[in-house]
Amino acid sequence: ASGTYSVMDGSGGSNGGRIRHAPEKGWDANAGLNVAMDALEPVKAQHSNLSYADLYTFAGKVAVEYAGGPLIPFRFGRLDDEDGEKSPQDGRLPDADKGTDNKTAKHMRDIFQRLGFNDREMVCLMGAHTLGRCHIDRSGYWGPWNKAENKFNNALFKFLLDMQWTIKKKHDYDGNGKKTKWKGPKQYENPSGELMMLPSCMATIRDTKMKEYVELYAKDEKLFFDDFALVFGKLLALGFEQG
Repeated sequence: ASGTYSVMDGSGGSNGGRIRHAPEKGWDANAGLNVAMDALEPVKAQHSNLSYADLYTFAGKVAVEYAGGPLIPFRFGRLDDEDGEKSPQDGRLPDADKGTDNKTAKHMRDIFQRLGFNDREMVCLMGAHTLGRCHIDRSGYWGPWNKAENKFNNALFKFLLDMQWTIKKKHDYDGNGKKTKWKGPKQYENPSGELMMLPSCMATIRDTKMKEYVELYAKDEKLFFDDFALVFGKLLALGFEQG
């Protein structure tokens, strides 16, 4: 929900916990997040005074820290909306591909500038892809970005620069070692096929300005951690502290 914020009119953001209501819970960009929200229900049951808006954003902070990432600044106090009436229109969350590198890079800037982030902050937040993986049954994409999916580090930036990435052509759908034609959306894979990158990830090294920050964070993990703590904390607060 934090990613729906707009600096232009103050709409959207993390306050309200509207991601559990229609229309936001049905957006394609939020596919699969119901799994995480369902997993947090036992926590909510034990802390009934905690709003869903605080619970979901606090879970993001804890996930990064538990995975070995930096301490994220956080403030409680968000309130829950009873429905999704205040939700903005769909289309405010970033897409992974807009057809070309230039169009994808422009789309990324449009999205993150609306949130109030510059290029450095945008690339820094992209580093969070070092955690987790894509699932075919949710986003249509497949695979992890990092060899250690549950370890927060600057590996995404290093891998982007150091590995050879080619468009994925085949996939082992049955898990039997036999690969057939890839049926999903355009994505990239490393030589072993074990790791993946989205077109939006590749755009960060094909755009001259963005690549500067990819190189910066690849060389200095501490700097990445320091910047990420501030930028992710800022993201979680959008629509709350400004409200």
